Amino acid sequence: MVVVHGAGPQISAELRRRGIPVEFVGGRRVTSPAALAVVRESLVAVGAEASAALGPAALPLLGNEIGLEARPLSGLGLVGEPVPSRPAAIEEALAARRIPVVAPIAVGPLNVNADEAAGALAVGLGADRIVFVSDVPGVFVDGAWADRIEAARADSLIAAGAFDGGIVPKLLAAVRAARVGVRAEIGATEVLG
Repeated sequence: MVVVHGAGPQISAELRRRGIPVEFVGGRRVTSPAALAVVRESLVAVGAEASAALGPAALPLLGNEIGLEARPLSGLGLVGEPVPSRPAAIEEALAARRIPVVAPIAVGPLNVNADEAAGALAVGLGADRIVFVSDVPGVFVDGAWADRIEAARADSLIAAGAFDGGIVPKLLAAVRAARVGVRAEIGATEVLG
């Protein structure tokens, strides 16, 4: 098992406390150099908390230090879109029966969305399954929570603007993973390739 975590609420609260603007575009945080420092600090703190909760087998890792790659995205500052990666540090941790707990900062450093980082790692590592844990029970489509959604339908709904906020990067990452054979679930909704 590999855990990829975010720190969205903690980052936003600390940015506001420091008077740094909080702005999102398409579910991604616009990230200035000052904001990136806050992102890193918050991710380190959340990674330590998650690792402590998981126990001694947990191993906190910063994505940029283990080779998580991303393509820079224009117009968002120091933000990237993660690409499938197979970091040796994760493989070594898994071989040693550890639980990698990965903070989503890519080489650059670039801030990357945790859901997209999880999807890129699932594809790169050849995972059997990816589960997106959220405070919502799944994907809401046509007035109901969907048991499953086809990747093509998800793409068309995203393009039509049917979703906004944090579900967009989750759904995009799930679709990418499902298309290459990784079983992808967002809450109780299975995304089919």
